[in-house]
Amino acid sequence: MELPKAKFILTTSGYKKFQEELEELETKRVQVSRNIKTAKGYGDLSENFEYHEAKREQGFVEGRIMELKIILPAAHVVQPDDIPTDRIGFGSLVTLKDLEFDEEIDYAVVGPLEANVEQDRISYESPLGQALLGKKVGDEVQVKVPAGVTSYEIVAIQKYLPA
Repeated sequence: MELPKAKFILTTSGYKKFQEELEELETKRVQVSRNIKTAKGYGDLSENFEYHEAKREQGFVEGRIMELKIILPAAHVVQPDDIPTDRIGFGSLVTLKDLEFDEEIDYAVVGPLEANVEQDRISYESPLGQALLGKKVGDEVQVKVPAGVTSYEIVAIQKYLPA
């Protein structure tokens, strides 16, 4: 699967998650504005913790809204029908067998915006992601890690379709 030249590549669930986050932040924006107005009423702004905290939160909320308004219109959303199952590509859920420890682990291959190692989602740009792209069941891959080289066998390839 050839990755599109889009600036941001997302799964359908990743796109939906970012849309929901934008809606939530736009709602939160109103509350933050109220908090600033309330805090101003407490008097001297130079020593007004509530005011400074509300302004800090406003900065975070506005910054993230700006990011999402750049990401969403520029995103290429990979549809489930476009996710390969014969070879590893963007949107694949891969079962790997660690050949040194004889353990299996599942990884979803996603873009950098959706990657989260704690949730077993790796970026196709990561060393492991790049080593896996294009491989098929039965192939072995070796990945350079800080402790040396780790070898994996590809056990299964499915579509990554989170709820």
